[in-house]
Amino acid sequence: MRPSLAALASLGLLLPTAAMAEGMPQLDFVTPLTTSQVVWGALIFIVLYILASRFALPEVASVLEERANHIARDLENAQQAKQKSDAAAAEVAQATAKARAEAQAAINAALDEAKAAATAQAATLNERLEKQLAEAESRIAVARASAMGALRQVATETAGTVIARLTGAAPEQARLDGAIAQALSLRGVG
Repeated sequence: MRPSLAALASLGLLLPTAAMAEGMPQLDFVTPLTTSQVVWGALIFIVLYILASRFALPEVASVLEERANHIARDLENAQQAKQKSDAAAAEVAQATAKARAEAQAAINAALDEAKAAATAQAATLNERLEKQLAEAESRIAVARASAMGALRQVATETAGTVIARLTGAAPEQARLDGAIAQALSLRGVG
């Protein structure tokens, strides 16, 4: 609901009287001194407004515009610098990945070369060991044959001595050799 103009006017007329009654003389428009102060205040305000709007405010506006342009240029320069740094970072990452790949390839080549050398050395050592083993086995076989031959002779002499002492007579050599051969063959000795 809107108040009527008459109500607002009556309120405006009552306001100075109420203000006087309350002790606010600056709102007492009945005195000519207050009216002249209000008129001069309005004239000074209008003159200051015109001066500010014609001279001061355009300067402020130009400073604000120059500052906005400066900020826009700085932002554009920052964007360009960021793009350059991103490109440089990508280039560094690519170079690092390439260097890692090359290093890994060199390591793999060195490992393959070392494995091949170790395999060749192991084959040479195995060949030499096989040769030494064959020689040792042949020496063992000769020594075993020699020992077996000596065993037959030692067994024959020992058995002949034991029989001669027990019986007092020398044993028959062919029969003794047959018994020794049979006993050695049962034992798996030659």
